[in-house]
Amino acid sequence: MKTLIPAAGFGTRMLPAAKAVPKEMLPVLNVPVIQYVVQELADAGCDDVLLVVSDDKKAIEDHFDRRGELERRLDEKGKRAFVASVDALMERVQVFSVRQREQLGLGHAVLQGKRHVGEEPFICALGDTIFSGGTAPATQLIEAQKRLGGSVVGLERVPTDRVGRYGIAAGEMVDHATMRVSGFVEKPAPDAAPSDLAIAARYLLSPTIFPLLEDTKPGADGEIQLTDALQRLCNIEPVHGVVLEAQRHDIGNPTDWLETNLIYAARDQQMRERIAPLARELFGG
Repeated sequence: MKTLIPAAGFGTRMLPAAKAVPKEMLPVLNVPVIQYVVQELADAGCDDVLLVVSDDKKAIEDHFDRRGELERRLDEKGKRAFVASVDALMERVQVFSVRQREQLGLGHAVLQGKRHVGEEPFICALGDTIFSGGTAPATQLIEAQKRLGGSVVGLERVPTDRVGRYGIAAGEMVDHATMRVSGFVEKPAPDAAPSDLAIAARYLLSPTIFPLLEDTKPGADGEIQLTDALQRLCNIEPVHGVVLEAQRHDIGNPTDWLETNLIYAARDQQMRERIAPLARELFGG
């Protein structure tokens, strides 16, 4: 299955850090966020990844390319292990890229992959969100699509007071973790939300989404929203939502990025032993 990673946004919530360094390249421990995303896709059996980037995000493309001089020096010093995770990943996937010349929204970013994807279902995985624990989202979506057909959207349950931050799914629950989606409501008021299930940065989409995106008008903010096209897709073919098992980590703002680093550090024995005394000193307990 082909996959698409939108990674062309400005990353305004991570400025000034994201002014010269793409937010997708910010590290969680010593690994850039987007490498975790590609790893998730590879682990699900996907070997074709399309990066949708902007002109000033060449660093993302470079990360998945060969660096002859760096590799030579690492080999000379016996330190090739420093990039072993990237080397291993590149043995499993082919990474392509396409430029999104204008930042006109997530729907517009997905549309840039039309020629590459062709007439096949594909996974769209946002490049600034990673997951840990449980079945990985890409694997879960592929398994669900085999059972249900059509398109499948990853969902997560959110507290009532936070539904106004997300696109919220409406529909009928098929079982405790699966919804037959009838539509989506973008950032509803808590008392108007049709459910507590928010879109969670992972999609498995039918190619039918492309003509719908081409026909989707920009919203009030001048952007083409993927949610608007998904709303129309629900009227054409089955769209299901599955509650993701894994824990979501959004690195789109400094607080969440720092929290994600601490969570991952706590799971690494050596890192935990180094960080725990400092954490106790700073925060008590």
